Amino acid sequence: MDKWILIDGNSIAYRAFFAMPPLTNAAGLHTNAVFGFTTMLLKVLEEQKPTHVLVAFDAGKVTFRTESFAEYKGTRDKTPSELSEQFPLIKEVVKGFGIRQFELAGYEADDIIGTLTRLADEQGVETVVVSGDKDMLQLASDKVTIALTRKGVSETELYDPAAVHERYGLEPLQIIDLKGLMGDTSDNIPGIPGVGEKTALKLLHEFGTVEQVLERSNELKGKLKERVEENKDSALMSKKLATIFREVPLAEETGNFAYGGYEPAELAEVFVKLEFKSLIERLNLSAAGVVSSEPQKELTLLPVEIGDTAAREALEVALRQPGAFYLEAIGDNPHHAHLIGAAYAAEEGVYAMDADWLQSPDAEGFKAWLGDSQAPKIGCDLHRAELALISLGIHLQGVEFDIVLAAYILDPTATDQTISGIAARIGLPSVPTDESVYGKGAKFKVPGKEALYAHLASKADAVRGAAPLQRQQLEEQGMNHLYYELEQPLSGVLADMERQGISVDAESIRQLGAELEIRIKADMAEIYRHAGQEFNINSPKQLGEILFDKLGLPVMKKTKTGFSTDADVLEKLEPYHEIIPLILHFRQLHKLQSTYVEGLLKEIRQDSGKIHTYYRQTIAATGRLSSQFPNLQNIPIRLEEGRKIRKAFVPSEPGWFILAADYSQIELRVLAHISGDEGLTEAFTEDIDVHTKTAMDVFGVPQSAVDSNMRRSAKAVNFGIVYGISDFGLSQNLNITRKEAARFIDQYFEAFKGVRKYMDDIVLQARQDGYVTTLLERRRYLPEIGASNFNLRSFAERTAMNTPIQGTAADIIKLAMVKMQTRLKAEGLRSRMLLQVHDELVFEVHPDELETMKRLVPEVMESALELNVPLKTDVSYGANWYEAK
Repeated sequence: MDKWILIDGNSIAYRAFFAMPPLTNAAGLHTNAVFGFTTMLLKVLEEQKPTHVLVAFDAGKVTFRTESFAEYKGTRDKTPSELSEQFPLIKEVVKGFGIRQFELAGYEADDIIGTLTRLADEQGVETVVVSGDKDMLQLASDKVTIALTRKGVSETELYDPAAVHERYGLEPLQIIDLKGLMGDTSDNIPGIPGVGEKTALKLLHEFGTVEQVLERSNELKGKLKERVEENKDSALMSKKLATIFREVPLAEETGNFAYGGYEPAELAEVFVKLEFKSLIERLNLSAAGVVSSEPQKELTLLPVEIGDTAAREALEVALRQPGAFYLEAIGDNPHHAHLIGAAYAAEEGVYAMDADWLQSPDAEGFKAWLGDSQAPKIGCDLHRAELALISLGIHLQGVEFDIVLAAYILDPTATDQTISGIAARIGLPSVPTDESVYGKGAKFKVPGKEALYAHLASKADAVRGAAPLQRQQLEEQGMNHLYYELEQPLSGVLADMERQGISVDAESIRQLGAELEIRIKADMAEIYRHAGQEFNINSPKQLGEILFDKLGLPVMKKTKTGFSTDADVLEKLEPYHEIIPLILHFRQLHKLQSTYVEGLLKEIRQDSGKIHTYYRQTIAATGRLSSQFPNLQNIPIRLEEGRKIRKAFVPSEPGWFILAADYSQIELRVLAHISGDEGLTEAFTEDIDVHTKTAMDVFGVPQSAVDSNMRRSAKAVNFGIVYGISDFGLSQNLNITRKEAARFIDQYFEAFKGVRKYMDDIVLQARQDGYVTTLLERRRYLPEIGASNFNLRSFAERTAMNTPIQGTAADIIKLAMVKMQTRLKAEGLRSRMLLQVHDELVFEVHPDELETMKRLVPEVMESALELNVPLKTDVSYGANWYEAK
């Protein structure tokens, strides 16, 4: 039975370009869109096994649509040259696969595909359309399924008519009515101004079509009625523009798109030119363009069992040759991970060992290799492995390359940083997911040795295959310094800190808990007095009934289950009743008690009296570290009760001190450097309080006239600018109207023109490149920067503005940590670095080294990276973390 695959070439190419990290071959040709397109094509061919395949392309900008509406697609940014140059290469790949491709002047790829799906419907042929364009959903039928790409081009979501109805509540053909009403900014289809998707869907659920909405507009009310009646012609034209034309005059030969497979020599020739080595290996094509007469080489598995002297000796010989190491330790917290086994991928095959062997005397040679700083280790998540190996009494040394760390640097927004995900993204043979091997949750079970060894071997082999490809990408993208000088050494620094841990006075926490209990009960009594009855304050339902039914406070927001009583709502209600500030305070104290008092007590290790957190190095897209088990970065310090928690963090040795060093306004200093703004630069170089300076420039007053309210407003906008704050956000922060907030932001940009120019320029640069960078060349990809959806596009624009600032600030403190650890060792100091909390480093300091550390810490931190303005740190110390702040 025939099965057709129809691919929207332009749509997939665009998606691949903005989803894949930039790649170039030795000739300097950009190849990331080609690679993404090719991996998508391979996946489709493997999964769908079609009998017929056709890739349709747009023939040019002039189509029958532009003849009727000249502005059609007129607002689109010019296609980046880095993408334009890849279309001929994509067409070479399609030809190399032996796949028919087609384009026709005056029509778009959508129309070609639409015409072919009409034929598929008439002939009863099962068909899959692959595209990134939701307009294609109008083609869905009993025989035609639309595979919409998501998460770049690595995954697709299938839509038949039932799925379209489930998603939108519409029949496929009503998609054109949806576009007629809401328009499409990416194609410059106007629709009806002010009508978004939500309103358009509501209208279509009631009236069915654009024509019916227009005919029955007298049933509408208010502004919506006005908009609909004033834009009837626009709505009808928009529907016409969104309608895929299904009567394209296709040449007779177009119908001949039967797929009989590719000619290996031809495809290999294309892949060699593009330098797609991983795909050459994956498809078993030789570099000369000839198919190997041998079947694809299977993984050679070399089990190492207790008592098997020959296997052990062979492993120990292999460890002296280049290879890749993998350690399997299951569990979220690596300090308590369950050791499963390990594998070593060498030239002759992959050695695999289980946990029993690792803990036996046979493993002494392997353990010695793990702890040998002169023996280079290529592995996966070696930071986690280093912590897990502590249970074997091993200090992992000699780390040379980590594929998870490299994958994070190459694309920090990739959602799957497991070996399975990494292998899929770079075209290596697929690696089974852990869930498919071990099960999940209560069903978790370590399989028999044969299955376990095969799984460990596939992972180690993937590490071995990924490392050289990633090294090449790091080199091509100018990220060697970021990887080798910062992130990789930082991994070892973090492991040292985590192994060390921080001492906690449990009795101090219990005492604080008792004090909090008294305060919580007092708040509860006052809340009950104002409410006139007792109730469960932690129950949103009961609290809503008290506030809105009994006390009659204004309803700010409703949820599916009733009244909303979230923090935003309560803060808005604060002026209305005395009970509200009491509830807010109760919630803060209750969270302190449950999350931090009770939570921290559970995390104190009984044998050492210490807490050992775990720093996630590959989570935040900005490059920031995050802390887990427990999270020591989120201890609330706005409340005095929260600050008191820090009293429990003490030195591990009597007579020592806790020393804390905090970067002062680091993000604003980075902004001054990146933007080159004269006002900001002057504030920091002349050591003027930056918030006072901002107030002076924005309000046009001398320093002596700046009052506390002016400074507070200036501080809010200063920090808000770093995060791309809106007039709404600022109005909420300062409790002023949006109009006042907008005027204040305008005044700020008038005073700080360099900042405004930076914001405008970085968004334009992000649209052109598809990513932004920090000063250390850390990249963040922004695939939604050109999205038609306003909210998605706006978020990407704000991200483009703030990532270089936040990311550079994160890079600076990471640099400081690496350099600080080097100096501590170089000078033979006993003092130790314990914690990193955002812009702050915490140490425990030997009393004889206090003066040295008071000098050394700011010296290292302030020279971590040279900026056009000075970096500044505030250093303090005491008997505990509280006193050090």
